[in-house]
Amino acid sequence: MAQPRVFTYYLVPNFSMMAFTAAVEPLRSANRMSGSQLYDWRVVSKDGHPVQASNGLQVVANASILETEACEALFVCAGIDAHRYDDRAVMAWLRRIARQGGIVGSLCTGTHLLARAGLLNGYRCTIHWEDMESFADENPELEVTDDIFEIDRNRITCSGGTAALDLTLHMITLEHGAELAGKVSEQFIHERIREAHDHQRMALQSRVGVSDPKLLSAIAEMEANLEEPLPLPDIADAVGLSTRQLERLFKKHLGRTPSRYYRELRLHHARLMLMQGSASILSIALAAGFVSASHFSRRYREYFGRTPREERRAVV
Repeated sequence: MAQPRVFTYYLVPNFSMMAFTAAVEPLRSANRMSGSQLYDWRVVSKDGHPVQASNGLQVVANASILETEACEALFVCAGIDAHRYDDRAVMAWLRRIARQGGIVGSLCTGTHLLARAGLLNGYRCTIHWEDMESFADENPELEVTDDIFEIDRNRITCSGGTAALDLTLHMITLEHGAELAGKVSEQFIHERIREAHDHQRMALQSRVGVSDPKLLSAIAEMEANLEEPLPLPDIADAVGLSTRQLERLFKKHLGRTPSRYYRELRLHHARLMLMQGSASILSIALAAGFVSASHFSRRYREYFGRTPREERRAVV
């Protein structure tokens, strides 16, 4: 009988429990549905101690990095604040594992660690959409996509969340066929196995909760032009409305003016950059379409109740 394929998961403190369980559970179900031990898995932490996820729950590790010298397939699972994780011993261990030639991958924001270890040079990769812009800015040499997962030779990166379920189902399909993968998917009431090139974010209509096509088009114009905000007459003209008609639509469906909605979009965009990257306050202000750091700080405090500097200190 063939030996089960072993997946190893390195858990970073504050890792995403959703991404981790979405990756492991399909392996368990594949064993059950097939009646065979097709897969096995183990958890590794730096010191072999349990690791706490971002939801406060802990997962028991099977081994430490010192006890793990070889991996057939290793996935780094991270979550909140992964961009700040820089442990030299862990980076050296990741490079040693990668030199063996097996699969080295990441779930959610674990892509930060692979990049920091120098393991993504020359490979396509992806990361959770919240981190995507700051990650791409900090790693301009890398080819970063917005796909739900990327498989480029022996590097596999996954955006996290339920995308880890689709990635694992994809691997089950490749190794044991679509019929088994379909049975596993059905067990999780997952009606469609998404392809790698599916987009991470929900359709705009679902995210915003409105269905008016012209309003959705106007919002799409705003989202596409955060760094250099468009004048409202230009947005109205692009969607075939007058400025007055555009204002009525926003007031009716979203309860605020187009200008206020546009500013809130840019502020939320700035907040993600503050929380997920290390760019200066001025750089973030300009990237969010504000003319100065002082104007940005004032608007930010009015909306979120604290300054950008206070926001950044709160997540350190």
